[in-house]
Amino acid sequence: MSRILQNWPWAAFLASAAMLAIAHAFQTFGHLSPCELCLKEREVYWAALAVAAAGVAGAFTPLNARWTRLISLILALVFLGGCALAIYHAGAEWKFWPGPATCSGGAGRVNAADLASLLTAKTMVMPACDKPAWVFLGVSMAGWNAVVSLGLAIASGLAAVRRRAA
Repeated sequence: MSRILQNWPWAAFLASAAMLAIAHAFQTFGHLSPCELCLKEREVYWAALAVAAAGVAGAFTPLNARWTRLISLILALVFLGGCALAIYHAGAEWKFWPGPATCSGGAGRVNAADLASLLTAKTMVMPACDKPAWVFLGVSMAGWNAVVSLGLAIASGLAAVRRRAA
């Protein structure tokens, strides 16, 4: 574990890339279309990927230790944000609170032009955010994402603290 924390930007980069690959595999091979919140959750991993890449690049500079600590702290915040978003999504799926009106079947006004474009569109309508597309062990993808994001946030925080102590 200490080896992973020493090289945390690399590990965070690989973990983010793996989460994106898994999400795209569910979409491509599992034919599970992502909802609006699912896509926002992916954006968190894209952001983490970029921050981690900066951390990897910074490891080759004289500011290596300080840079890696700063990057680890930023990654902790990014992953905590992802965890919060995933908890919000899972809560909307469990009907603990309403999801965004734009993707949870909320009442919105549709004019004739919007209706016509929907009827002639060749793409599938985005699924609702308040209905889980896939559940494993009673936990939806959003729930599992919250668990993974929390774990990555904790590891990022540990890597930052470890860097400070070193």
